Amino acid sequence: DQVGDHHHTVKGIGNIPDSAVIDCNESGSTLRFIIPVAAALGINSEFLGKGRLPQRPIDIYVRELSKNGINFNYNNTMPFSISGKLRSGKYEVEGNVSSQFITGLLFALPLLDGDSEIILTSHLESRPYVDITIDILKKYGIVISENKNGFFIKGNQKYIPCNLTTEGDYSQAAFFFVANAIGSQVNINNLNPDSVQGDKKILDIIDNMCYNGCITSFEADCSDIPDLVPVLTVLAAYGNAPSRIYNAQRLKIKESNRLESAAAMINSLGGHADITDDGIVITPTGKLKGGTVDSFGDHRIVMSAAIAALGCEGNVIIKGAQAAEKSYPDFFKDYTKAGGDADVISME
Repeated sequence: DQVGDHHHTVKGIGNIPDSAVIDCNESGSTLRFIIPVAAALGINSEFLGKGRLPQRPIDIYVRELSKNGINFNYNNTMPFSISGKLRSGKYEVEGNVSSQFITGLLFALPLLDGDSEIILTSHLESRPYVDITIDILKKYGIVISENKNGFFIKGNQKYIPCNLTTEGDYSQAAFFFVANAIGSQVNINNLNPDSVQGDKKILDIIDNMCYNGCITSFEADCSDIPDLVPVLTVLAAYGNAPSRIYNAQRLKIKESNRLESAAAMINSLGGHADITDDGIVITPTGKLKGGTVDSFGDHRIVMSAAIAALGCEGNVIIKGAQAAEKSYPDFFKDYTKAGGDADVISME
């Protein structure tokens, strides 16, 4: 329930239903967080989705939850359903896949009767997102222990209600930090300088490539900061030497193939971006010209293109700009407040 403009009250489930239909819309995080929670509660659930979500993989859950009491009626698309009740045990998860799978398990496994372990079978990428999960769980009374193999989760834990003030989001602020780097003057407030959010790294990248009013170049390992890749391509396009983004191969299965859509964005605006096996190389061409950008329905491409437009010689048309509402409903409101100029046009 919403209480005022900035406060929400979240009520517990109360009586757990036998079954549920869960519409995840286009949200991969919703899908991957809720599957194991529904399984832990023994709720026979049908999952709905649209856009690219039906094609985004959940193979890890199909494999690991099936070993521990859950039946999947799944044919690599949506809708699909699960039934049964999750059992405690060992869950083997590759570390180089989306951290959303680990977060979902960390939400669910404390609710089970016995102890469980998440065993990482490769190096954990996107580590900051897991750190955020563990930090939030601690605030709600859930204890997660880390060991050399991964994470140990004691069973029969109880979530304890608490009052929580959410931090400002570095992922969203990154767009305006890049706007400042390419010449805007935007005051960005309400960010925690001690946050464990990985996307805080945007500040280090900008600091290391911008001095005396000059934007140089960078090399960015994006294994822990994949959400920054689209806006980093914009930053790189305004540099004076080639920049390289690497360890970003997981972006091929986001809301769009984000390596392809980010490179296409830069190229359509008159820049030069080449896709590599695991990232993008951006070679500055001088000032971006402007043009038409296909967002491919990807919220981060929309917002990155809008930031790129601030330095373009001509106008930028963003197809499917409404996709920004997925993660940042007030983006264009804040964009215009910060001095940007955006108008809605019909593409019919």
